[in-house]
Amino acid sequence: MRAPGGTRRFLGVGFIIGLAVGALLVVGAFQFLSSGTSRIVVFAGAASAPVLEEATHVFEAKHGVKVELRLGGSGSVLSAMRISRTGDIFLPGSPDFLLQAAKQGIVNLTTGHVEVFAYLVPAIIVQKGNPKNITSLEDLAEPGIRVGIADPESVCVGLYARDLLQKNGLWETVSKNIVVYAQSCDATAALIPERAVDAILGWHVFQAWSPDKADIVWITPSRIPKISYIAGAVSVFAEERASAEAFLDFLASSDGRAIWAKYGYFVTLEDAKAHAPDATVELLVTNA
Repeated sequence: MRAPGGTRRFLGVGFIIGLAVGALLVVGAFQFLSSGTSRIVVFAGAASAPVLEEATHVFEAKHGVKVELRLGGSGSVLSAMRISRTGDIFLPGSPDFLLQAAKQGIVNLTTGHVEVFAYLVPAIIVQKGNPKNITSLEDLAEPGIRVGIADPESVCVGLYARDLLQKNGLWETVSKNIVVYAQSCDATAALIPERAVDAILGWHVFQAWSPDKADIVWITPSRIPKISYIAGAVSVFAEERASAEAFLDFLASSDGRAIWAKYGYFVTLEDAKAHAPDATVELLVTNA
């Protein structure tokens, strides 16, 4: 049965438009492929989210390489990378997960391309003005204090928070006040501006992400057992190895380090050690 005339004309116009759009897409795809533009996929812990988002735009404009970021908890993105067997770069929020990636054969820390970018120190992040007057780790165990940390099983900062509390004999008492186990670093940091908790035990940079809504309470230096750092490595799945190496080199360059510093990260070990001089640093890569 024929459709009414008006409908036939509508379908005809739509068909023509569809052909035109399809042709444009094909031409665009051909131009993209023929231009030699490369694309890299970066699996990264959300601890470096603000830096990577800005650095990606700068790098793309400078090198003409498209960068696709897949952010989340370091353990979660590592699992996704292993299962999918894809990704040019693994860039977790701590060396612990980089070591896991090496053990799983996803990166090579001895012969592969590896760079260290910035250092992270554990700290207590509280609501602006510190209305609960939290001044120490012990205060996190006080009745009525709502505490948030990241999931220790899948997020690097959660692993460090649990380790710090255990080393100071406070895990049992503080854990009773933990009301949220967040699934990534950015989700953990967001607990303060969302007013979901009174304090989080996280990285010092979380305060710099929301300076108008958060304050920082530095932990007594002698009580911090470990300093973390952010490093990245080209994966064994890399299809655009040269572009992946160039992106890592950019993040470690003076321009890249300026972006890290802009968001509150410590770009030298000496700066981090000022807040935790006795803390250990797990040197899992040769140029750390």
